[in-house]
Amino acid sequence: MKYNERIANLPVYEAGKPVELVAREFGVASEDIVKLASNENPFGSSPLAVEAIKKCAQRASVYPDDSFYELKDALAFKFEMKQENFIIGSGSDQVIEFAIQALVNDKTAILHAGVTFAMYGIYASHAGAKVYRTKSATHDLEELSALYEEHKDEIKIIFLCLPNNPLGECLDASEVDKFIASVDSDTLVALDCAYMDFARFKDPAKAINPKDIIEKYPNVLYMGTFSKAYGLGGMRVGYGIANSEMIAQLHKLRAPFNITTPSLAAAIAALKDEDFVRRTLENNFSQMKLYEDFANANNIKFIPSYTNFITFFFDAPRDSSAICDALLRRGVILRNLRSYGLNAIRITIGRPEQNARVLAEFSKEL
Repeated sequence: MKYNERIANLPVYEAGKPVELVAREFGVASEDIVKLASNENPFGSSPLAVEAIKKCAQRASVYPDDSFYELKDALAFKFEMKQENFIIGSGSDQVIEFAIQALVNDKTAILHAGVTFAMYGIYASHAGAKVYRTKSATHDLEELSALYEEHKDEIKIIFLCLPNNPLGECLDASEVDKFIASVDSDTLVALDCAYMDFARFKDPAKAINPKDIIEKYPNVLYMGTFSKAYGLGGMRVGYGIANSEMIAQLHKLRAPFNITTPSLAAAIAALKDEDFVRRTLENNFSQMKLYEDFANANNIKFIPSYTNFITFFFDAPRDSSAICDALLRRGVILRNLRSYGLNAIRITIGRPEQNARVLAEFSKEL
């Protein structure tokens, strides 16, 4: 069978190892494994969301309301916008895919920071498009602007990951506003704000208000998710916010019933549990201080993080792959960033007892 030539060298996104696989491979009891590799919420899901999922079990045979009316209504209330400003995706990465499909082809290109969420480039490659990235790993707006001006005729989407995964840095909202103002109105600026809840909590200067930015700029798509602060990674619910004309175009690419009935119920319930989100954010940044202190004490570089993870960067002879492999065999799952070309490890901030275990095991490898 002959496959489309452009998929021959496509990269495959490397997801974190599941607990079950590590237990089988290394003979570690599941209850003794700590997984802080995939930026999941260490407290699980909101109790309100769990209860909503249980109540949905008897309706598993029924398709969800494909208008997503109740969820859109709740999001519209939260962000002070209208339902027609929202599209619901199976995770925010599906909304990214919609944007790529809508605007990009084999004669065009996308632009993003040097090291950022891998799916931007993967989806663009699916469409046969070029991918321009800055030499700087983090979001250097001067470099982004220079590349945009050089390749303006090709670039259809500029992705800004705010805060940035997998590095953790975040631009100020005022910097983002100024940058968008410099971009032509027929170029989409896609703001991937999967971790914005964390950035907003840590520093209000980072907070991007979707209503303000979309009313000001018709070429902006804001994307959020329920996978992080809301603890619904397994439910796969994300959303895009934009002007109604753009949302109408993206809806042409959305398959019917693209999220499940339990996912929909869980997301609606999770939005109501502000105490769960607050506890998540408070734990995140109080516990992150332990990792920062550990890094400083052991001469490990890191970028101050506005997310629910911290990334450690190593100089030779320290090796991220060797460290990750050693910890994996002892039941600690972290995210090696060698696939990004970095000698670095990304660590999700866990519960206090998880973090204590990780740092104790880490110390043995330094």
